[in-house]
Amino acid sequence: MVVSRKQELPIINIYIKGTRLKQKEQFKYLGSLISSDGRNNSEVASRIAQAKTNFQKMKTVLTNKNISIRTRRRALECYIEPILMYGCEAWTISKQTQKKLEATEMWFLRRMLRISWTAKKTNDTVLEEAHTTRLLISKIRKRQATFFGHVMRREKLENLVTTGMLEGKRSRGKQREKLIEGLTDWLKAGKSLEAIEATKDRKKWRTMIANAVKQGT
Repeated sequence: MVVSRKQELPIINIYIKGTRLKQKEQFKYLGSLISSDGRNNSEVASRIAQAKTNFQKMKTVLTNKNISIRTRRRALECYIEPILMYGCEAWTISKQTQKKLEATEMWFLRRMLRISWTAKKTNDTVLEEAHTTRLLISKIRKRQATFFGHVMRREKLENLVTTGMLEGKRSRGKQREKLIEGLTDWLKAGKSLEAIEATKDRKKWRTMIANAVKQGT
């Protein structure tokens, strides 16, 4: 696989014992879908689909009104959300991706409350009936921030990959959002360099994460 922003991917020829290896645009590695464009759109879509499939398998429990909504939400957190958030520590969450994840969160709650799409209830009303608020994005960001802090403090290869600069010219048009930029905005840490510096103090970093979670998305 070649990871590139170009419309036409460069062709590579790698041979093993005279046999050319097939060039792929996507493949699964450690359970996550890697794409040649360097984006995680396909992986997020795959995670959402898997989570919804497993929700349907547990539908008799998750939509059972004889069980309190709080208990059913706990079941959702234990059995469905881990499937959805697997590998989310490496996701770059664009505005479009965030909308999809928030829509998935509401999809779960509406089905747990057995609210028909014809009922035309607002998301705020659904959240009130479920005795909760929007939590999914904060959970993902918390996991990302915890992992990011660990990577920065180790100062190993992962640190270099995350903070290193590539040689060459910037491409035209709007630049892609980086993981550190999304985290810095969520943590309200000022600039990316300030966030990276804050990770060195474990106690300070944990406090920043806790404050961000309290403030929500």
